[in-house]
Amino acid sequence: MSTARLTKSGAGALRHVVLAVASIAFVFPLAWIILSSVKTGAELANNPLDVLPDEFTLANYRRVLEDLGFLQNLRNSVLIAVVATAVTIVLSTLAAYGIVRFFPRFGQRLTRVLIATYMFPPILLAVPYAAIMVKLGLINTYAGLILAYLSFALPYAIWMLVGFYQTVPLEIEEGAQMDGAGKVRIFWQIATPIVLPGIVATAVYTFINTFNEFLYALLFINSTDRMPVAVALYSLTGSEVLDWGAMMAASVLVVVPSVLFFMSIQKYIAGGLAEGSVK
Repeated sequence: MSTARLTKSGAGALRHVVLAVASIAFVFPLAWIILSSVKTGAELANNPLDVLPDEFTLANYRRVLEDLGFLQNLRNSVLIAVVATAVTIVLSTLAAYGIVRFFPRFGQRLTRVLIATYMFPPILLAVPYAAIMVKLGLINTYAGLILAYLSFALPYAIWMLVGFYQTVPLEIEEGAQMDGAGKVRIFWQIATPIVLPGIVATAVYTFINTFNEFLYALLFINSTDRMPVAVALYSLTGSEVLDWGAMMAASVLVVVPSVLFFMSIQKYIAGGLAEGSVK
């Protein structure tokens, strides 16, 4: 008995050690970027592998925020991602609920077709998208970029939410209908609150994808004042000299808020994915 307990405790300790090492491995790149962002340019050039800075400075952040106008790029990305996410969630919730409740057999085929759109790599659609945007006069506009994002965000969001709405018991809706509730009220006040964790998970996934998207933003936006952060980060590379200090500071401004936001709502994502997996 004592040997079994000793073996069990040893296995538990080993798991904790493995998890601790894995956590350090995942956190270290983020910590290294943050520490590098407060180093001087000379220190980054001479001792790039040193973890702790010899001299603490905020000059890189001042350069990024004041000289390069990076806050405007952040506002652009947030605006585009928020609008694209809001439109995606509104349309996908309506479409998913309609598929589940009104066209269940057709919906199964439709969801397969929707998810099949992800078989095409973004670069394959870049040329036809660009031609369409030119004809519509939407090059270098937020609307054009948002439309491009909707084309790949909507299919995936509908596919995800179909699984979530399938978990809503039909008996609950039938009981509400017998009490006099209309279809809109059933959808808005009964079905949607039940799948709210799934909607949150889908919204977060959509927001992160649109916030970090690079290819279409690079192709469709050519004005510095309308540039999203992904393209603004790319523009810092330069042709000959790379400003590592500005690059690290800009990366911190992009990555850290996203990590904090994700950590604050991860319980909703986990709950939504768990509910959507049960049918």
